[in-house]
Amino acid sequence: MNRTPWMVAATSSVVALSAAAYLSLQAPLPASAQGQFLETDPTPLIAETSSGERRFTIEVADDPAERSTGLMFRKEMADDHGMLFVFEQTQPLSFWMKNTPMRLDLIFVGQDGKVRAVRQGEPFSEAAISPREPVRFVLELKAGTAEKTGIVDGTELRHPLIDRASGAGNPAEAQ
Repeated sequence: MNRTPWMVAATSSVVALSAAAYLSLQAPLPASAQGQFLETDPTPLIAETSSGERRFTIEVADDPAERSTGLMFRKEMADDHGMLFVFEQTQPLSFWMKNTPMRLDLIFVGQDGKVRAVRQGEPFSEAAISPREPVRFVLELKAGTAEKTGIVDGTELRHPLIDRASGAGNPAEAQ
């Protein structure tokens, strides 16, 4: 069989691309694709539900880089754990689930600490998830947690970061 130079080059390219693809699947994911794990806040977030207080350990995403990554790439989270997104001011917000394999409850919270909306996030969806009004905080929990614990529109959430924003904490800290 007589092979032409273009056939040899094409075959070599296919072999090289196949090897590169195989090796890239074997290599560990970059840190950004393994999920962001922020330090757990020492103070629990408390939801004042009609059936009593519900406590959650939380990670706090309070800068642009932390907020933009959020829970992306995370595959699991404890039932009583979440991530609180803290914004500098009340504003219209919209989230998506790109690169997020977990189903989530997105709980949109006003500056006063009251839940304005509870929305569900579908894994890997790029659809916008937002409340109907501007908010200051967003709490992400595992899907179904809001319903199980009684978190609904109007539920009050308490945490020093929320209290400070609402003026419910020490008046000197609210400034």
